[in-house]
Amino acid sequence: MTQSRRRFIKIGGLTTLAGLSGIGLGFSSCGNDDDSFDPDNNLNIKKVVIPSGLDVLAGGEMTLSGEGFLTGDLITLTSTVSGGAEYSSTVSSVTDNSVSFPVPEEFTSGVYRLTVTRGEESLVLGSVLINLVADTDLPDIEGMTVKGLVYSDGRGIPGVVVSDGYEVTVTDGEGRYYLPSLKKTGFVFISVPGNYEVANNGNAPQFFKRLSGSPQTVEQQDFSLIGVSNENHVVIPMADWHLADRNNDLDQFNSKVLPDVNATIDKYAADGTRVYVLTLGDMTWDAYWYNNNFGLNEYIPYMNKLNSPVFNLIGNHDYDPYVANDWGAEDKYRAVIGPTYYSFNLGKVHYVVLDDVEYLNSGGSEGNVGQRNYNEVIASDQLEWLKKDLAAITDKSTPVVVAMHTPLYKNPSLDSGGNQADTIDLLNGSALIDCLKEFPTVHVLSGHTHINYTVEEESNLMEHNTAAICATWWWTGRNGYAGNHICKDGSPGGYGIWKINGTDLQWSYKSIGYDEDYQFRAYDLNKVHINAAEFAPDASDADLAPYAGVYATPASANEVLINVWGYDSQWKVEVTENGNPLEVTRVKVKDPLHIVSYEAFRVNAGAVPTSSFVTNTTAHFFKVKAGAADSTLEIRVTDRFGKEYSESMERPKAFTLNMS
Repeated sequence: MTQSRRRFIKIGGLTTLAGLSGIGLGFSSCGNDDDSFDPDNNLNIKKVVIPSGLDVLAGGEMTLSGEGFLTGDLITLTSTVSGGAEYSSTVSSVTDNSVSFPVPEEFTSGVYRLTVTRGEESLVLGSVLINLVADTDLPDIEGMTVKGLVYSDGRGIPGVVVSDGYEVTVTDGEGRYYLPSLKKTGFVFISVPGNYEVANNGNAPQFFKRLSGSPQTVEQQDFSLIGVSNENHVVIPMADWHLADRNNDLDQFNSKVLPDVNATIDKYAADGTRVYVLTLGDMTWDAYWYNNNFGLNEYIPYMNKLNSPVFNLIGNHDYDPYVANDWGAEDKYRAVIGPTYYSFNLGKVHYVVLDDVEYLNSGGSEGNVGQRNYNEVIASDQLEWLKKDLAAITDKSTPVVVAMHTPLYKNPSLDSGGNQADTIDLLNGSALIDCLKEFPTVHVLSGHTHINYTVEEESNLMEHNTAAICATWWWTGRNGYAGNHICKDGSPGGYGIWKINGTDLQWSYKSIGYDEDYQFRAYDLNKVHINAAEFAPDASDADLAPYAGVYATPASANEVLINVWGYDSQWKVEVTENGNPLEVTRVKVKDPLHIVSYEAFRVNAGAVPTSSFVTNTTAHFFKVKAGAADSTLEIRVTDRFGKEYSESMERPKAFTLNMS
């Protein structure tokens, strides 16, 4: 084919360079009624409309709106996936405002760039998701109110789990399913099988269909799958965004968080690895839904700025604060986002997203924000659904990743011997653990606390409580504050990176603004003195002392404190002084940098620090005592996967707001 000249196409009032920009997945259809569709358009093609998605039958035809096409024009469909296929078809018929061409033989579903060629002239029209659909009209079965077909490239896919949130079934050998649904949740959804994806609306995978009829009405809802290779994939858990249009949070998200996360996504996607974001709840902040006009609808554009699909999860701050019951307060989430619990598969790993919040919101009513109180519990109906979902997994060696907002276990304590002591936090946590006992490899991902910790109380289950995207509710990075981004345990604001190869799972915590090897911070406690003169000059030492605690008094014991935010039982912390190993003791303490980054600034402003935002005592700290005040310590931290992180700590080491 003759190489085409570059054309400028005017779409929706914007001029873009043909071939470099198209209509992306999830955007609404757009076109142009101006006859000057292309000022240098020798083909005289105009008024073209490229939809966001196009369903076509194998052996059928594709039809687009547009003028100026001719019978015999060549349409080339080029996959947007690197190394993807290219198909050609010849225009079979045209009208005054449309063009049709046959679906090429052996065509497969995917996102394609469409190019029209006539002689030596070519014009790129844009990009579109094309789904090859099955031609089916399933018969009714008595008692079955929801039915459908799950297919890919026009062929039914057997063994796909389908549910309405109560009933669970599996597609038959031809990809058909039937459910005796009462339609309580308003959805039917599939557990997307491994090595498949579904189309996205923006970045949100459309694994669900909304049910519109009464419980007595029979509805057919079909699902189209797109074949991919995701046995090796990366999942990025992002907890507690708390976007609310306050504390210049939107600017901080755009300037700090978004570039960091997208750079991580692009890094792992560069070789074709599939990357997915999994939120862990509290994307919004219920207290500001109405005061700041920022709720779930306003969250969507920020979610769509990420360079990957995003699976969402409801948190206690994602409920309607005008509604004083759990189900009703979830209505807006269901309307804007989708189901509050569901499952999906990536490669050989089964993921379950749970709603573990019972929103009470005492006193809430139309026009009145309630107390926004809640219980941390999984509803009994949801637990019964979970049992059915897990029962559909025939291979019990399948790794299971359970994602939920509030944690299964409390922030760990240390006993008198320095050993971790764990307590269940979820009201019916034991029931959840019991549901998962058949699976030897279970990981629970949670958020809510704005701190990092891990728990390995059960032999088959490990919880990873992941610190927050917003750190301390965007306070420390707010204009005029500390200029850093730090969580209540001293962890930098950040997110998880889970790298999965088949059934092998490896994970780490990524600090925003730092490279992936930044896994600890060391303090020279001789230099850590939290006083008003240095950190809150408009307040007094007496004002600051309740928050400064032990750090209010100058220290001279030559001790060093090490904060290892990703620590779990398989990590090692080693320190030497002049080649001699020092005794390392695990301690549960407060991080001094967070105290001066949040509490000190609030005290300095004459405000009382919010009790939920103040520094937590956490157990991922380690202390050593050096022999001298000015010796250099060699700190080596090794994670459970054998990766080493180190610092040659020259002392005295300054204690500053932007120390690392």
